[in-house]
Amino acid sequence: MRLPYCYRANVGTREDLLAAAKQCLAERGYARTTVRDIVAASNSNLAAINYHFGTRDKLLNQAMLESSTAAIQRILDSLPDNSAGAPAARLQSFLEQLIASFTNDPALWTANAEALGQALHSPALRAELGAAQGDARTGLGQEFAPGQPDSKVGALLQTLIGGLLIQWLVDPENAPTASDITAGLKALNALT
Repeated sequence: MRLPYCYRANVGTREDLLAAAKQCLAERGYARTTVRDIVAASNSNLAAINYHFGTRDKLLNQAMLESSTAAIQRILDSLPDNSAGAPAARLQSFLEQLIASFTNDPALWTANAEALGQALHSPALRAELGAAQGDARTGLGQEFAPGQPDSKVGALLQTLIGGLLIQWLVDPENAPTASDITAGLKALNALT
C-alpha cells in the first residue's frame, strides 16, 4: 500500500521511509517486512534506505521506537484531568479513552506490539523501550497516586495496559472493557 501523494510531497525521503516502515510493521510484522515492501510503500528506492538508515533492521528499529514512543504518549494523553472526579471514575475514563485508541489507530498499537517482541533480540531497542516504559510508569503513578514516591500504582497500570493491548489485538470482540477492568479491580480489592 502506498502513502498518499499529498503525504509524500510534504515530507522528506527519510520521513517517508519511516512512515512506510511503520505501515509495513503493522501490516506484515518485523520478520515479513522486506526492503522491497518499504521501498514500494514509500515510493523511494533501496539506496535511500541505505543512505538514511544503513540497513533494513536499523530502519525498522527506528520505526518501532517511534511507534512505541507514540503509543506511550497516547497512553499519557488518555489520562483524565485531575479534577475529573473520584479515582475510580478517572480510571474508567482513562481506560475508555485508551481502548478507543486501540480501535481507532490499530496500526500504531500493532507496531508497538511488534516492537516489544523485537526488543527481545535487540539490546539497543530493549534499552530505549525500557526507558520509555519507565517514563510511562512514572507518569501513570503521578496521575493516579500523586505524592507517593516510588508508586507501585504506575507499575500495576502499565502491566494492566500491556495485557489489555494484547487481548485487544488478538481478540477484540472478547477483550475486556473498561467496565470489566474496573469491576475486576474492585472485586480484587475486596479480597485484600
